[in-house]
Amino acid sequence: MMKRALFLLMLAGAARAGELKPLDDQELSQVSGGDGISFAAHVVLNDPTLVGAVSDSRLSLGFSGGGQNRYIMFKNVRGTVDMFAVSLGVQTRTDGGGDYIAIGLPGYVHYTNLGFESLSVQTDPTAPVSNSLGSLNINGTVSLQGQVRFWGH
Repeated sequence: MMKRALFLLMLAGAARAGELKPLDDQELSQVSGGDGISFAAHVVLNDPTLVGAVSDSRLSLGFSGGGQNRYIMFKNVRGTVDMFAVSLGVQTRTDGGGDYIAIGLPGYVHYTNLGFESLSVQTDPTAPVSNSLGSLNINGTVSLQGQVRFWGH
């Protein structure tokens, strides 16, 4: 009930904010942002519980050397990743050297059955996988903090 009331309050505020209008270059250069943007993600790869799910998916990386093509094959890559509070913003450098783009690392990342069924190296990417060098399955939660920063000279 509280979520519904909050949603309706946000809709009412947006309606009162008025109509959006395009800005020319001069007006746009005067716009100042607050804290940037933040987003959350729920990513599901090859969910086997879906109707019509593929049971033999492959991710291949091809390499050529010595006249022979070889492929690293990941069979049935799957899993779920939930993460939130990834941020993107522009900050001012403390040394007076201009601005930089700051990408804030997610504070919460949760993995559910993320991995692959088998890993192999073969010369034909469409041939049946007959040998496995291993598999991977990750379940767990990671908490991160910090930023990745990009700036020009």
